Amino acid sequence: MGRGRSSRVPLRRSLLGRLLGVSALVAACSVAATAWLAVQTTSGAIKQEQGQNLTADARIYDTLLGYAARHPTWDGVDATVRELAEQSGRRVALTTQGRQPLADSATATAPPALPPEASAVVDPLSVDTVLAARSTEGQGTAADRIDPRAVGPFLLPAAERAALRRTADRNAVCLNRAGIASDVVVGPSGRPRVQMVGNDPERALYTKCELSDLDAPTRTERKALDALNGLADACLKRQGREGVRLNRGLYWGKEIAVTEPRQLPSDVREARPVPAVEPPREFTGEDDRAIASCVGTARSEQLSSYVASPALLFIGDEGGATVPGFDLSPANTAKIAGAAALVLALTVGASVLAGARLVRPLHALTGAAQRMRDGEEHASVPVRGDDEIGRLAAAFNDMSAHRARLEEQRKAMVSDVAHELRTPLSNIRGWLEAAQDGLADPDPAFVDSLLEEAVQLQHIIDDLQDLAAADAGVLRLHPEPVPVEELLGQVAAAHQARAETAGVTLTVVAGAAPVLHADPVRLRQAVGNLVSNAVRHTPAGGKVTLRAYGEGPGSGPGPEVVVIEVADTGTGIPAADLPYVFDRFWRAEKSRSRRTGGSGLGLAIVRKLAEAHGGTAGATSTEGQGSAFTLRLPAAAPSPSPAPSP
Repeated sequence: MGRGRSSRVPLRRSLLGRLLGVSALVAACSVAATAWLAVQTTSGAIKQEQGQNLTADARIYDTLLGYAARHPTWDGVDATVRELAEQSGRRVALTTQGRQPLADSATATAPPALPPEASAVVDPLSVDTVLAARSTEGQGTAADRIDPRAVGPFLLPAAERAALRRTADRNAVCLNRAGIASDVVVGPSGRPRVQMVGNDPERALYTKCELSDLDAPTRTERKALDALNGLADACLKRQGREGVRLNRGLYWGKEIAVTEPRQLPSDVREARPVPAVEPPREFTGEDDRAIASCVGTARSEQLSSYVASPALLFIGDEGGATVPGFDLSPANTAKIAGAAALVLALTVGASVLAGARLVRPLHALTGAAQRMRDGEEHASVPVRGDDEIGRLAAAFNDMSAHRARLEEQRKAMVSDVAHELRTPLSNIRGWLEAAQDGLADPDPAFVDSLLEEAVQLQHIIDDLQDLAAADAGVLRLHPEPVPVEELLGQVAAAHQARAETAGVTLTVVAGAAPVLHADPVRLRQAVGNLVSNAVRHTPAGGKVTLRAYGEGPGSGPGPEVVVIEVADTGTGIPAADLPYVFDRFWRAEKSRSRRTGGSGLGLAIVRKLAEAHGGTAGATSTEGQGSAFTLRLPAAAPSPSPAPSP
């Protein structure tokens, strides 16, 4: 008797207890998180209305920022403020940093007081990157905080604009003729640039278009750059650092010689001589940070007289009313706590019901498994649905039935092995006792009979050893290229004498059979077992045919699968017995003796040998007409072609 059944699992360690604990924890966390998120979301929305987060009003901020970048004062901004207020339906007001009014969209004689805190500070020299709709055009880089529309002394006069535009138009026409779609884009400073569709400027290198004509700075830009360079160098000198030379893109580093453009008029070209190329200067990370700081400071100083002074921006309701802050009152706290308790109770109740329903079939499965452990041959549980637990119960029932079948087969196998070994041993013992008692003479016929029984006994033992090795996964194979048609001829020659004795015609159908990469000895053994079985079950005058062919296109020029077929015109196999022909010690006629029916291991060995080669074994049969046994083996990969001789 097996071990006694264990008592019920404690609730704290059971699946139901863990499910309840996890559900309660999840419910509590979800309720708390939902309440916290609700409060935070509501507070955040109200703060956005008060102006602390102007994501929705970024267009207003960006428009006023552009106005400040293009005008030295705020004079004339009233029209822009009123237009923005009409478009957004909100009150827009601008004041100095001392809260002196500059412009206000409120039309009342005594407008409502402004909120205590401004929505944003409009300063083109210190842009709020979170609110601003940044543009990549202009003198600024992606990392600085100066609005790219603040160009100041870099603003080109009409003559330089016209000259550069003519050059840009000519280059765009040249690129379009070369098959590169291009267009002219004008920046805030009035400088045009040629923009190619696809953003692949390397394509223009293979054209005759003079794109470098737009690279050199004009007289106005050079003058502004010199002034900016002087301010930056003065800042670096105060820090005890060497000055740098800025290019038109406000970058520093290796000095690049700029050739004078050939197409610009004389009044636009740079009047200064082209600087000589200096040896490249190495900059450390500390140098770069210091230079970037000084360049930023110099730009702010240079542009300060060209842009409007910083102003405070207020955005609110048209009536000027402010949205009150969100305070969680005791009543609201009680509501949230009540809702949380209700959700928690519902979650726990649902978890109890679901857990009980989940654990009940698991208890049944546990009991059935314990009954199997205690020795019951077949234990099953009821399947009550098609969910995961139902499928688990169905799988358990299948496993239990399969275990019972395996146990029956094991018992039958032990009985069959004992019977198969007993018969030749009994014959050998009987003949030897007869010879010992003087009832039989040890003549050649006597010795032949004993040898035949010993060979049969050895054959059964060898078959059992092969099956045991295959089951253990230690069946050794020595694969090599095997011509299938030649192998079939060898097998047919080995069984030809036996077939002639039985009056059966044994033939090999010729065909373009491919080469297999297999163990020739094991493959001959498998095909030989099929031929021996076919000859045994084919009456006199019948026919056994061997053939091989390929199926399916493989990765190379050959087929994917090679099929070896042994067909006979024998008695056939009933349809009910066909699924069991490859089982060990199985015989369609249970009364058939060993001499007429073999050991019952041949087809089982065939299947194991086919599986060891990565293939399968199958059978089809029509009772009274014959049977066909097939081996489906993967074709050999084509050998690599020899390398061509030099």
